Formats: sequence, C-alpha cells, structure tokens
Amino acid sequence: MKSIVAHFSLLWLGFVFPTQLQGSAHAEQSLKPAPDWAIEEWVVGPETSLGKLRGKVIVVDFFQLWCPGCNTFSLPLMRHWEKKFAKEKTEGKIAFVSIHTVFEGHSYQTNKRLRAYVKEKDIRHPVGVDARQKGARLPITMMRYKTRGTPEMAVIDQKGFIRFQHFGGFNPEPVEQLIRRLIEAAPESS
Repeated sequence: MKSIVAHFSLLWLGFVFPTQLQGSAHAEQSLKPAPDWAIEEWVVGPETSLGKLRGKVIVVDFFQLWCPGCNTFSLPLMRHWEKKFAKEKTEGKIAFVSIHTVFEGHSYQTNKRLRAYVKEKDIRHPVGVDARQKGARLPITMMRYKTRGTPEMAVIDQKGFIRFQHFGGFNPEPVEQLIRRLIEAAPESS
C-alpha cells in the first residue's frame, strides 16, 4: 500500500510541478503553452494579454464573484502573493491577472456586479471578463485552459508555458517556491 501511495505522490508532484524536470529537452517539449485569453471587457485595467506580459511570470486566477472558494481561498491568496512579490511586480518580473469565467448564474454575475465587487474587494490588478461565443455554455478562455470550475489558478513562465494549474484549494507554499524559482531563473532568449 505504501508503494502505491508513494507512486501516486510522485505522479502528482510530476504533474503539478513540472519544473523539477527543467533543464532537459524532454521537459521543454512536455510543457503546455498557455493559450491566449479571450476577454470581452477589462473591468480593472490596464488591458493586457499574454503577449504584452511575455518575459514575466504570470499568476492567473480564474474566478466567479459568487464562488465561495474564490472568496475564501484564491482572492486572499492573490492578495498575499501581490504583497509578498511587490518588489518583483514593481521590477516587472511578475504580473497578476484575474479572469471572471462565468459558466453559471449569468443573470446574477453581470459585469456591473463585477465592477462593484472588484471595487469592494479593492482588487487593483487587471480583471477581465472571459468572452463567450454565442450559444456556447462555457466561456472561451475557460474552454481553452480546460478549467474545471472556480477557483482555478495557473502560473505561466516567462516563455509562455503553463508551469502549474490547479482547480480548487491547494497548499500555496510549494507553488510560491515555484514562482520564486521562475522569477529568479534568468529567462533564455526567445
């Protein structure tokens, strides 16, 4: 039984923290490029994109304003990391972005309510509204990232590869260490 648990723990670590493989050609090939965001409106600016943020570590929070886990986990974590990495943010080494990925409760989770929500919560980093295709149940960026719901967070490296993506709560410490390692790594020439 212990060997099965150890095996699954190693699989989990390899999936969640692919940076442990960093340095090999295989590791670079196995990393998934971050898809572009499709944003209908930026309710907190400035408007941004993956291309504009290239060269920075990007922390993305996929959230809904009525999501309990977003309000108790991802929003406070984003606030904590923005304070912890304030110097690096000022130096242009890291960026924080929230994407409102509404897949339910559309009549309640309006852009007007979202604007009031970000003002009440004092969110100052860019917050975009995930765009929808007419007739589609799920918003575009949510489908591109294959998110499972909210909250879901992703860490994207300076070259645009997803280095961490997780639905729900998680232990922030190892992810914070990953962010630190990515920031400290000298980005290779693109």
